[in-house]
Amino acid sequence: MDIFETVVTKVAGITKSSPLKGALALRSDILELTENSHDASLQPSQPGGLNHAERAGLACRIAKWNNEPVLARHYETMFGVGSQSFANTEFDGGDDDRAKAILRHTDLVTLNPKEATADDILALRTAGLDDADIVRLSELIAFVSYQIRVIAGLRLMAEVA
Repeated sequence: MDIFETVVTKVAGITKSSPLKGALALRSDILELTENSHDASLQPSQPGGLNHAERAGLACRIAKWNNEPVLARHYETMFGVGSQSFANTEFDGGDDDRAKAILRHTDLVTLNPKEATADDILALRTAGLDDADIVRLSELIAFVSYQIRVIAGLRLMAEVA
């Protein structure tokens, strides 16, 4: 795997000519695992109740909430029919109880994770998500949040290199 072709290095603007080249080569295992996690979180072979388009829309939404427009554009390229609404931070789910619960939970955990309670999990169940899909949603939110922090760290390292 070319570490300069991973989502995090491309979004962070790190190229093969970067002074970070040597440091990143030493941590190529982390970059490879991060890329594998990206693929598993966004395009798993068995997506369960969160299809690939919904996952891309949610990832885009999380990137937007975190002021990561380059990452948001990456996720926009993964959209399928119907996922654009999930990416719109103004959209609350409308009349769709399932969408409303997913978006509310995603926004809560993205913006105010300390405020999440067991009642928020109950709201997802009430809207029709089973435990496996709640775990899938949680994994997606956690991965994109991690990815954003790695990108921010790489940018900071590049600034001082």
